[in-house]
Amino acid sequence: MSTDQNGQNGQDSSDSQRSFWSQWPILLGLSLTWGALWQDFSPGVLLAGALFSTLILWFYRLPRVNFADRFNPWYALVFTGRFLWHVVTASISVAWEAITKGPRIVNSVVAVPLRSHDDLIVTLTGHALALVPGSLVIDVDRPSSTLFLHCLNVENAEAVEAFRDEARRTEAAIIRAIGSRADLELVRRDEADRVRGGSGRA
Repeated sequence: MSTDQNGQNGQDSSDSQRSFWSQWPILLGLSLTWGALWQDFSPGVLLAGALFSTLILWFYRLPRVNFADRFNPWYALVFTGRFLWHVVTASISVAWEAITKGPRIVNSVVAVPLRSHDDLIVTLTGHALALVPGSLVIDVDRPSSTLFLHCLNVENAEAVEAFRDEARRTEAAIIRAIGSRADLELVRRDEADRVRGGSGRA
């Protein structure tokens, strides 16, 4: 075997190792799930969970999830607080609309084009929107990174645009917490364009 081939094999092995250890968020999630199943989060149980999770990821070659090399704890906390606030307020709103309007509530299907084309960001945004009462993801157009959501009490064009804006703010909050630098730049540029556009209309 030539020196070039040895070097190439060494590089492939190194890339494979990096690819495996880049899945540490999944490893952490599986370990916590193990603890939840045992209803015990003691160090020994979590260590066993981490061991079994590592074996699962190593022997079952699942598709790799690409995680960005950045994490902002402050914006992660902001997103969590924002998400919980919307769950509570939307629950109250949906309950009130069900009592006062009942079957007269107007339902709509709203297309929300996202800025990011990252699978993880699209998935997390869809879940965050679906977990808030009053909206449900019914389809995803992957090439255009567009979510289609069934929404309650969206009666006119203004309400549709308001929902789209709120959905994109949810996406932006997720990107600020864990998104790539490229996606973060997209958000900043889009928000700057909106500010300039609003100033021009004013």
